[in-house]
Parts: sequence; structure tokens; C-alpha cells
Amino acid sequence: MLSKGDFPDSAAKILEWIDHYLKNIESFPVKSRVKPGEITNALEHIKSTGKVDLDEVIQELNDIVLPGITHWQHPNFHAYFPANSSIESVLAEFVTAALGAQCMMWQTSPVAAEMEEFVLNWLKRELGLPEAWEGVIQDTASTATLTALLTAREVKTGFSSNMEGVSPGMRVYGSKETHSSIEKAVGIAGIGRKNFVAIEVDDQQALVPDVLESCIKEDLADGLIPLCVVATIGTTGTLGVDPLPEISEICQKYKVWLHVDAAYAGTALILEEYRWMIKGMDRADSFVFNPHKWMFTNFDCSAYYVKNAEYLVRTFDISPEYLKTSPLGQVKDYKDWGIPLGRRFRALKLWFVLRLMGVEGIRLKLRNHIEMAKSMAEKVSAQQGLEVVSGPFLNFFAFRSNLSEDDSTNDVVTEALMERLNASGVVFLSHTKLNGRFIVRMVIGQTYVNQAHVDRAFDAIVKELNALKPMVR
Repeated sequence: MLSKGDFPDSAAKILEWIDHYLKNIESFPVKSRVKPGEITNALEHIKSTGKVDLDEVIQELNDIVLPGITHWQHPNFHAYFPANSSIESVLAEFVTAALGAQCMMWQTSPVAAEMEEFVLNWLKRELGLPEAWEGVIQDTASTATLTALLTAREVKTGFSSNMEGVSPGMRVYGSKETHSSIEKAVGIAGIGRKNFVAIEVDDQQALVPDVLESCIKEDLADGLIPLCVVATIGTTGTLGVDPLPEISEICQKYKVWLHVDAAYAGTALILEEYRWMIKGMDRADSFVFNPHKWMFTNFDCSAYYVKNAEYLVRTFDISPEYLKTSPLGQVKDYKDWGIPLGRRFRALKLWFVLRLMGVEGIRLKLRNHIEMAKSMAEKVSAQQGLEVVSGPFLNFFAFRSNLSEDDSTNDVVTEALMERLNASGVVFLSHTKLNGRFIVRMVIGQTYVNQAHVDRAFDAIVKELNALKPMVR
């Protein structure tokens, strides 16, 4: 067991390892090449009941951990969505881990509670959210959405379902492009996954308001209970933006809770030119976005805002005698603002990023990412054998092969292109389907990505596409 006296030398070794990793991250294949079970076998070979020294553990980092990592912080990671870290955020995590604070209530960590309130109010203004709204940091948008559904459920039942059980026949609505966590939350909340209503989307992959209203009317006629609509600002597949003004009017008309899921694209609200995405937000009830996606704050850190904090607290407040220790009415006890009792000091890393990077620094990075995505999409579109089929929008676009006149053949070529690119280790891309066709998504959003990395990705795409051209003859 290491002692406090061992800390300086041990920490220096770990910092040296981290520094070497960050400086050499581009030397690793972006996507891990290990096979299933390979890591388990390696761990089985080194397991021991006795202690080892730190040097041996560091060697295991190199031999076992690094080969099994898909490097999300690699500047040529363009798959899924950003899950960004930054030097600023990593430094804050050092301090958070050292403090080891349990931040469930103001009394257990006053600075954690007050800093959380402060940074979320700061961020709220930078994003252009309604001034009266209040925020809390959740671990993920999945948890925040579940929190929204539970609150909506309590409000609809007069705060009785926590005690008496869930009323049957409640309905939750979202587009067909809504994130899978929504349907999962509907099940966990006791509403029943069969009561999630997937609404048709238009050619921009955005929810169609007229169809939503028709579904609500039909459910009311059938004696069902419209509970909540989840509007998405930046769908996972293609970054579709649901029309918030129309949806919010419908929700007000039928007294339905409106939750806005902007997990990924919400960061762009810090740029005034994208505030149009939340026009009508004043008529919504809750909102979530993840600084741990595109705001350079490492996982996990999800900012959840509500119009009426009293509803939220009333849904989750349950205080045994041993927790009745705070100066009630003067402070916020965030244990009552969500599902878990225990809470990490997540506000500190958000504070570090906002202070050290600065809001203008964040805006500059975002605009650079958006411009690189636009430029890359233009190059891909101009490349013979490829076509851009979605975007560019924000830092995203999607493309596919058009080498053949047959769509099915192009599906095969596009999938093979992505698999070859990912196997090469040069880049990592992911896919989705659009109108039944296989497409490759590309997101340019890593903290330290620059034009040279984007050029490298384009060269790799062209190289692998040329290798596949014989498939179409």
C-alpha cells in the first residue's frame, strides 16, 4: 500500500505516463484491434494475490490497457459523437479525485453545491436559456431524461405515483430519430415501452408537428394520458432538429410536459447564430445538454435545466433523519434534484474549462470544427464515387458511395469502405441508415483536431475507395 509520503514520486510517474500518452496519441490505431476475450486472457495471466510495485502496474497500462483502448481523444476519432476531454478538464479531475468529496448536500461540501449553482447559471446565460430556469449536473443525458419523465409523471398524477404506483395508459412521444435512451427511460419509469409513440419525421429527419398532434388527439379520444413529448435538438443519427416552436404550442395546448434533449448539439447554443434551435424554449419544461460531448469537459457531466425546480425537488426529496442537517431554505441540496444520493464534484471540471479555456476560446474551437466539417463535406462531395447525403450541419455530415447505379451495391461498397477505414487505424467512423440506405457519419469535434488531421482522413477515404472500385465492375 502506498503511503502519503510516496505520493510525489508516484504521481510524477503517472503524470509522465499521461504526458507521453497525450503527446503520442496519434501513433496508436484509433480503434482498438483486440479480439473479444483477449484482454481477459491477459489479465488472467498477470493476476496475483500479492501486491506489486507501481512500475509493474505502469507496464500493464502499456501492455494491456493501451491495446484495448479505442482512443476517443485521438484527433482522427470521427465516430458517434465527441466525448471530449481537455487538459483543463483533466487537471480538475486530479483535484476532484484528491478531495474525494461526497457532494450530496450543501453541508457535506458547501463549495460543490454553490459552485454547481453558479456555473450552471453562468452557462445558462451563455446558452440563451430562460433566465428563470434552474440547473443541476447529472451524470448523463440518459439519467436527465429519466429524471424529466419521472417529474412529468408525478406532476400529471398530482404527486401520487411515487407512493401509490404508476397510472396505466400514460403516453410519451418523440420522433422516430429520438435517442434509444428515451424508450429505455419510458420503461424504467414504469410507463411501459409500448407506450412510447414514435412520430414520423420529414426529409430533414425532424419530427412532424401535425402527426404529433394527431397522435395526441387520438390517444385522448381513446382515454389514454398524454404525458410528455421529447423534442430532440440534434438527433444522434443525422443531427435533425425538431421544430420547437410548433411542438411547444402543441404541448401547451394539451397540457403535456415538454422535455428538450440537446445532449450533443446543445453546445452549439453558445454560438448566437444557432440560437434559432431553441426558439420556443420558454414554453418547454426541461432541457438537457452534455458538456462532456462537445464542450471539452471530460465524461461525465450533463447539464439539466428545469422551469420549475419545485416540481423536481418534490419528485425526488426523501430525507431520513440523519440527512436533515442542512440550513434548510438557504441552500440547494442537490441530492433532491435527481436519482442518486451520492454525487461527485462535477462542477469543478466545468469551472476549470470555463475559466481556463474561456467562453470565447470555446466559441473559437466550435467555429473551427464547424468550418472544417463544411470544407471536408465539400471535398467529399466533389470526389468521384462519393456523395454527401446529410449535412453539413454543425460539425457533422454523412456520405456514401455512388460508384454504382444500384443502391444495394452502393450499400455494400459504403459498408466495406467504413470497415477498411476503421481497420486501417488511421481514422474511426461510424454509420447509420438513412431512408434504408447505409451511410457513413463523420463528426469533426475532437479538442485538438486541426486541418492536417482532417486532410489525413480525406486521403484515407480516397485511398480505400479506390481499392474498392473493382467491386463495382
